[in-house]
Amino acid sequence: MDNPALEVLGVSHAFGRVVALRDVELVVPRGRFVALLGINGAGKTTLFSLVTRLYDNTSGVIRVAGHDLRRAPGKALARLGVVFQTRALDSDLTVAQNLSYHAALHGIDRATARARMAEVLAQVDLADKAGMKVAALSGGQQRRAEIARALLNRPDLLLLDEATTGLDVRSRREVLALVRGLTMGGVSVLWATHILDEIAPEDLVYVLHQGAVLAHGEARDLAGAEGLTRAFLTLTEAEA
Repeated sequence: MDNPALEVLGVSHAFGRVVALRDVELVVPRGRFVALLGINGAGKTTLFSLVTRLYDNTSGVIRVAGHDLRRAPGKALARLGVVFQTRALDSDLTVAQNLSYHAALHGIDRATARARMAEVLAQVDLADKAGMKVAALSGGQQRRAEIARALLNRPDLLLLDEATTGLDVRSRREVLALVRGLTMGGVSVLWATHILDEIAPEDLVYVLHQGAVLAHGEARDLAGAEGLTRAFLTLTEAEA
């Protein structure tokens, strides 16, 4: 538990001649909500794809809860929960069926899976929706069901890539509040977003632009007297 939930050290990545990430350094401390802030195309999804092993990191080091992703991928990925920007649930199945399938992929036995399903559905306030088909849920409820799915293996680190995309204002606020509350229970969060008003003054923020980390620190410190929006624009426009 002394290790950070996530360490990304000197990681670069390219698609042919197109450089997507350049020597990225990032740390998610235990129990913190960390925002990865960047416009579309900044490299946020590429970084998430490396941390989840959808892409192989050929440079630098990535550790999840102290486990090196290349040397011990099974142990590293077992400590990870992920909510991708694109929907991952089967809309023709019920919430419970989706969660049962995901639990089986993690090798969780049926009795344990039933107990954990009840636990995570209560956490996301969907205990009464377990028997409903995903297609019948609202957009916000579907997102909360995906968060429940990501929590089944009791991860140390939860990755969320633009998790509020397509949600109305109320649902966006509810999902954000839910995820922030998870840190109180010891879950560490890396929240990728381009929406500045999703960031609180006490959040640790990494500004990612054109594949490079331009600045990091608590949002209140990065904002200074000019405010976070102006500070973000000043940083990114300087690198345009």
